[in-house]
Amino acid sequence: MLSVVIPAYNEETRLPGALGAVMEYLAGREHEIVVVDDGSSDRTAEIAEKFGCRVVRHPRNLGKGAAVKTGVIASRGELVLVTDADLAAPVTELSKLKDALERGADIAIGSRDVPGARVRRASLKRKLAGRLFNILVRLFTGLPHRDTQCGFKLFRGDAARLLFSLAECRGYCFDVEVLVLAREMGFKVEEVGVSWTDVPGSKVRLIRDGCRMFRELVQIRRRSVGNSSSAIAGTSAPGSASSPVS
Repeated sequence: MLSVVIPAYNEETRLPGALGAVMEYLAGREHEIVVVDDGSSDRTAEIAEKFGCRVVRHPRNLGKGAAVKTGVIASRGELVLVTDADLAAPVTELSKLKDALERGADIAIGSRDVPGARVRRASLKRKLAGRLFNILVRLFTGLPHRDTQCGFKLFRGDAARLLFSLAECRGYCFDVEVLVLAREMGFKVEEVGVSWTDVPGSKVRLIRDGCRMFRELVQIRRRSVGNSSSAIAGTSAPGSASSPVS
């Protein structure tokens, strides 16, 4: 079964279109859609319930990382897709990520900056901010990936639930922390070029959230440096890379 995890904060406008597209694409396949309402003040949860989704609610806004963590831990699928409510990367790109798992990866991360990627309508300011942030990610963590922040990632279910149970970041840098943990635990990650369109209505504010993300990177680096703890060193990646992808 595939679990689709969608974090949502005040997404009553975009959610119907996104859920409709996901349900249409996955029709006939065993799946669940887990929508995490991260303290919304609108009808986000009501709309998700009308579409038959599993809805998990936060009593207040805790942050995107916290919402994704809640959804992944609540998931039940052998595969877990984490995607944004705006479907900037369309769900039809899922097949590319599944191909990566077929090749042996435990995690396939959608990317806007590797061969095969197609980016539409991204502003120059957003492109420059993304590249600057990726430079900082590489400097602070040593991760090799060219795009950690694309909101379209597929995990083997056991790996996803283990990694997110250990993750602490509540904000937008949760992707970086999960990928650092994956490296430390020996999971194989493949970066896959996907189609991506800059959809109006992003809640990310470059200056405000950029400062927060910098602080989160510092915290992730500190935790990574200190991760000689038995919780990490004594845990090995499950031998799931050979399991079938359905």
